Amino acid sequence: MLTCVLAVIAVLWSVTAHSQGTPYPVKPVRLIIPYAPGGGTDLIGRSLAQKLGENLGHTVFVENRPGANGNLGMEVAAKSAPDGYTLVYALFAQFAVNPFLYPKLGYDPVRDFAPITLLVRSPYILVTHPSLPVKSVKELIALARARPGQLVLASAGSGSGAHLAAEMLKTMTRVDFLHVPYKGAGPLLIDLVAGNTQFSFATWSSGGPHVKSGRLRGLAVTTAKRAPALPDLPAIAETVPGYDIAVWYGVVAPAGTPKEIISKLHSEIVRVLAAPDFRSRIVGEAVEPIGSTPEQFADYIRTEMTKWSKVVKEAKVRVD
Repeated sequence: MLTCVLAVIAVLWSVTAHSQGTPYPVKPVRLIIPYAPGGGTDLIGRSLAQKLGENLGHTVFVENRPGANGNLGMEVAAKSAPDGYTLVYALFAQFAVNPFLYPKLGYDPVRDFAPITLLVRSPYILVTHPSLPVKSVKELIALARARPGQLVLASAGSGSGAHLAAEMLKTMTRVDFLHVPYKGAGPLLIDLVAGNTQFSFATWSSGGPHVKSGRLRGLAVTTAKRAPALPDLPAIAETVPGYDIAVWYGVVAPAGTPKEIISKLHSEIVRVLAAPDFRSRIVGEAVEPIGSTPEQFADYIRTEMTKWSKVVKEAKVRVD
């Protein structure tokens, strides 16, 4: 009899505790970054993990899962328990581009994830070697029209952000470039600085030092408006109305993660974005803090998927 009574009490306590909500978190949280350590994505992600851990009162540790343009890390996250202890910090490529580049993808960016926040946005910078006789987007387009298929565009690989940024420019201006894909941004920039290729699209963190030194010429930013941190660089949209490409990073959890946990994570990540030391660290790299709501981020992902599906289709880019 006593055993039965104790069992009933245990069940009632469990139900009551569950209804009141278990405190979150009670153990370390894993933040998957689907890229190798050391790159721009990793640096911002690690800064986020450190500050978020301080806010939550438990360690947020980074787990790098590179491979297949971020697809491997996304697959791992999608298959993880939806308990708030696995998050993923990824680029627009994994959410809005890869679904249209790869014939087989081990995750669905809409079905398999619960959006938390669009964290930050930043532009690509259109950069040229100083030997190319252009100093504006208008002059680059005019030269490309005069030399169809002759100007050499370098990218970090077929289907990379730089490649697709160029494809959008080609489509909107009806000009043609010779695309040369490299195995990453590092080799690309080495050859571009050396003058072995003529222009590309780079993030400010990777291309900015070369622009400052004069080894590369910065022509414009790819976002619809000028970047606050780079007011002297015009937007491509000032010459090509409607052109708008941003490198963006978002944080999501596996689908099915409780809404109260998503809400708590959102509020704590927004606190990170508001922290002066974090903001100063990223704003100096021409990165704009956002901190959207989960609902806004879900809408943004769908909008970006629509845009990039059109670009990939028109460029006829496929990655096996």
